[in-house]
Amino acid sequence: MTRFPQREGASAFEAPMRVEADIAGLEVVQGEVPEHLSGTYYRVVTDRQWPPAVLPDVPTFNDDGMAMYFRFHGGRVDFRSRYVRTPRYEAEAKAGRALFGAYRNPLTDDPSVAGISRGLGNTNVFYHGGKLYASKEDSAPILLDPMSLETIGEYTFEGTLTSRTCTAHPKVDPRTGEMVFFGYAAKGETTPDIAYYEADQDGRIIHETWIRAPYSSMVHDWAVTQNFVVFPIIPMRSEYAWLEARQPHFQWDPDRDVYLGVLPRKGSADQVRWLRGSNRFASHILGAWDDGRHIHIETPVGRSNFFPFFPDVTGAPYDPVRARGYLSRWTIDMGSDGGTFTEQRLTDVAGEFPRMDDRFETLPYRRGFLALNHVPGEQRPGAGFRWIGAFDTTGAAPPQIYYPGDDCSVAEPLFVPGGDDAPEGHGYVFVVVGRHQEMRSDLVILDAQRLDAPPVATVALPIRIRRGLHGNWVSSTELAARTA
Repeated sequence: MTRFPQREGASAFEAPMRVEADIAGLEVVQGEVPEHLSGTYYRVVTDRQWPPAVLPDVPTFNDDGMAMYFRFHGGRVDFRSRYVRTPRYEAEAKAGRALFGAYRNPLTDDPSVAGISRGLGNTNVFYHGGKLYASKEDSAPILLDPMSLETIGEYTFEGTLTSRTCTAHPKVDPRTGEMVFFGYAAKGETTPDIAYYEADQDGRIIHETWIRAPYSSMVHDWAVTQNFVVFPIIPMRSEYAWLEARQPHFQWDPDRDVYLGVLPRKGSADQVRWLRGSNRFASHILGAWDDGRHIHIETPVGRSNFFPFFPDVTGAPYDPVRARGYLSRWTIDMGSDGGTFTEQRLTDVAGEFPRMDDRFETLPYRRGFLALNHVPGEQRPGAGFRWIGAFDTTGAAPPQIYYPGDDCSVAEPLFVPGGDDAPEGHGYVFVVVGRHQEMRSDLVILDAQRLDAPPVATVALPIRIRRGLHGNWVSSTELAARTA
């Protein structure tokens, strides 16, 4: 009998969907979709095929990946969703039940799947060098067909990926077209080893360096500039003994300091420099740049653990107020002999999932967008991420905030340029809005320069889309150039 357990605190909106869909010509219920928008918005969400084999488990992070797209052409938007058919997915589909156990703990798996990759392809989907990748940071990425979303298979860069893992947050250098990426826990779960790679514009690995972090931790995102890469070691720690004891893979340690590992682009392990700072939480990077001496990194920063399902090693209860992340700027002075970095808070609203105009990745920029879960003075029905904020990182203009309505949730905002030559930050912000009372979702298109104005268009889905993590826009020009 198939029966999914009720997850504590989860709403009916977040129940498994288990549906692969094709919907041509989504209804536009407000405004008009700009006819010149031509391309594909790829996303991935998490959606379990079978009830979990081990309880309790980490919600979302240990669910199967469901890739989807919104394809734009001539003012029309088409939708498609497909499971990422990983080796793990296929093994469980054949068995008709879950065989893989707790999040990132192979010791809890059914013996029949020993040696099969545990990857889910459920965290990000991105395009580079003519290939569409679905990724999760504990394994090699999965290639998908960019037109059909059918799964091609695991990809190890033609056998040159020596790390056991590969980040879900690569960065593409807009000047060279190189993809800069890494794997943490690169020698296996809970190891402190990090493998750093750069691939050319066709996706061939051209550089590899291995370093060891001060301790093993979750390195979900990182910072890349024109001259440096920076690895944030945040005290969301892991220990193999915890896996043996069937405890959560990651646990928050309030007594550990933060480290930033700085390495020159294409540098060697003996060049890494570790900067140390006081205990704090950070995960996703909005953007980073350098002037040759100073490195600036902008990221939401909280005073404590953001994830309520990862416990505190001291046994302290989860503190949602201290967990709030406020967009902040870390500055590293590479010309100084000091061993730390500075922090400057940039906003008084809290949020996560920061995005920028990706054409300015590694370069100075001004416009950023976040999903917000706390706006002072705004008491609104619902929970979680409920607003989208737009920010001028120089502080020259006040934030702009979009609120989709009561009992609604917002996903990660995505910036889409208004055209190939549009100035930085000029274009649109896409956001998937969950209409919880109606049990369905919308794709809302906002003006990136006037986020607080009425939407440019609202594209309605007749189904709900589950909680998702990340996605990216690929223009029709880019897609055609690589698939011709």
